[in-house]
Amino acid sequence: MPPRRSTPRVRVRVEPLGDSAVLAELGTRLDTALNTRAIALASALKKRRDVRQAVPGHASVTVQFDPDQITHDAIGAAIRRLAAKRPPVEEPGRLHRIPVVYDGPDLAEVCERLRLSPEQVVTLHSRPIYRAFLVGFVPGWAYLGPLPDELVLPRRAAPRTRVPAGSVAIAGQQTGIYPLDSPGGWNLIGRTSVRLFLPDSDPPSLFRAGDRVKFFAATE
Repeated sequence: MPPRRSTPRVRVRVEPLGDSAVLAELGTRLDTALNTRAIALASALKKRRDVRQAVPGHASVTVQFDPDQITHDAIGAAIRRLAAKRPPVEEPGRLHRIPVVYDGPDLAEVCERLRLSPEQVVTLHSRPIYRAFLVGFVPGWAYLGPLPDELVLPRRAAPRTRVPAGSVAIAGQQTGIYPLDSPGGWNLIGRTSVRLFLPDSDPPSLFRAGDRVKFFAATE
């Protein structure tokens, strides 16, 4: 008989965050499988009566618990048990098609640093279907990725004090859209007219963790 294959052990690092919260880290890579596990773990934790809030990150979950009902050690043990379970079959997140006018103020510099033509940058950026890993930073902002390796650049050395809403940007292995006028240090390659922050909606963000985003080149 062939040897029985053991199920890979899921390693979870649980660190305290004050008296009533912990951070559960599933990994450090920008990886859709890890993000799926983080979203599933957060969903399972939200069903517990001793958990007040569970917020998924790229590959982690921030858990706020009721210290009158459970201790740090006990919530850590519960997190490890839940993380060891195979996540449910992933349902594809909603697909958003986002038109982009690729005329950002950093596009020329991006092309020069990456040794690519503007057409190549547009093709590379609009080719993948990105995962919305998490929503945060400012209302409506989603961290999208992974970005193609050919487009990976660090953030700008000097952040801007104001980036216009709708600006499409790249930094590191991720891309994103500024939903509001705000400071920012990402490389601006384009802009979109799609509104991402919808204050009268519930939730007010167009994107949700686990959603998919496809950019396409558009004219004015």
